[in-house]
Amino acid sequence: MVKDMTRGRPLSVILLFFAPLVLGNLFQQLYSMADTLIVGRFVGVGALAGVGSTGSLSFLVLGFVSGVCSGYSIPVAQYFGAGNHQRMRRCVGNAVLQGAVIASLLTTVTVAGARQVLTWMDTPPDILEDAYLYIVIVFGGIPATMLYNFLSGVLRALGDSRTPLFFLVAAAILNVVLDLVFILCCGMGVAGAAWATILSQGVSGLLCLVYIWKKVPLLHLGREDLGWDREEQRRLALMGIPMALQFSITAVGTIIIQAAVNALGSGVVAAVTAGTKVQNLLMSPLETMGITMATYCGQNLGAERVDRVRAGLRASMKVCFLYCALACLVSCLWGGPFSRLFLTGEDTGVMVAQAARFLAVNGIFCPSLGLLLVLRNSIQGLGFGLPAMMAGVFELVARSAVAFCLVGPLGYLAICLANPAAWLAADALLAAVWFRELPGLLRRYPVDPGRPLY
Repeated sequence: MVKDMTRGRPLSVILLFFAPLVLGNLFQQLYSMADTLIVGRFVGVGALAGVGSTGSLSFLVLGFVSGVCSGYSIPVAQYFGAGNHQRMRRCVGNAVLQGAVIASLLTTVTVAGARQVLTWMDTPPDILEDAYLYIVIVFGGIPATMLYNFLSGVLRALGDSRTPLFFLVAAAILNVVLDLVFILCCGMGVAGAAWATILSQGVSGLLCLVYIWKKVPLLHLGREDLGWDREEQRRLALMGIPMALQFSITAVGTIIIQAAVNALGSGVVAAVTAGTKVQNLLMSPLETMGITMATYCGQNLGAERVDRVRAGLRASMKVCFLYCALACLVSCLWGGPFSRLFLTGEDTGVMVAQAARFLAVNGIFCPSLGLLLVLRNSIQGLGFGLPAMMAGVFELVARSAVAFCLVGPLGYLAICLANPAAWLAADALLAAVWFRELPGLLRRYPVDPGRPLY
């Protein structure tokens, strides 16, 4: 069901789009949590550390995929907001062509180079084989991952955040079932977890495709829509590639930190893995608000309603800061018990304490993450892809500084401080960009005093 986000009260429109999307993101976290929980409980801490040690590398590549698809959805949202459906279909058709090329290249390169990169990351020898087996299967499923991310992004660009939720629920349930079958019944270990993830992702992508074919005639592409359009290819690349690089640049920083974690031993790797899983679940609503604002800003820019963009940003930040207070409380008080779900073995108590410390430090700084996600996605929705990418560079520099300068003297505390340092550095840039660019947009699209906000 398409939704025009250029009408109605900004807060109401944002929350109606946000609600099903946050449920979808929570279910998406279940993909990863199911792997971690089942692997940690039924295969062992070593296997859990192997899967966890690939997290930053997976984020590097799959974040690139997600960034490309998010970038493609921005011009789609802008065309939809402007009411130019013919050009919108042309844009979607060219995104299909460009995305297919990127997916093919990424799959080939990452599958071929996965082992070497894990070696460069100083992955502990006792978990190297599990790490390689898991990540090479995940990278082989890049086309399935890109299919879902692209189609769900296009549906969200048209204001439909409900349909991708239904397919994610189905995929999450399938993922858990396949995890249990492949690991417990078939004894496939970490390979079973990887296969469960990519098969579930592929099913959700195919369900999106069938739904669009049957229910969304607005997105039915003709032969003319699939013709190579140089101008559209350029626009898609200018939006998709910077957003993809922003994810990947951020991931390079996490790889540097992961290498520092790896050097502290597999027990610390397992503790940080468990803490990160809990943190990702808690911070998922903030990420969702960011995705919501990208679509909201894109549609309203297409409709030349910069006044609604400004009002929407204020409303979304209030929601984020209220949620951050709750997330901080949960992280500080119950981070340890939640982390224990993923950990077993003789040193469980030590690992739980380390995971709880990680969560408490990151929880205190979660308002800076909320500001980062809302500002970055809003700026991207307005068409400013380069500043969003540069925010990733700021995150990389901050994480690298922590890894090279603080891990030695501070040890594990530096690992806990790496994310907050990156968030604060990116916030400084994005706030400056917002206050610099907003006056220019208001001059370009002046507000009509007689036109109501909603």
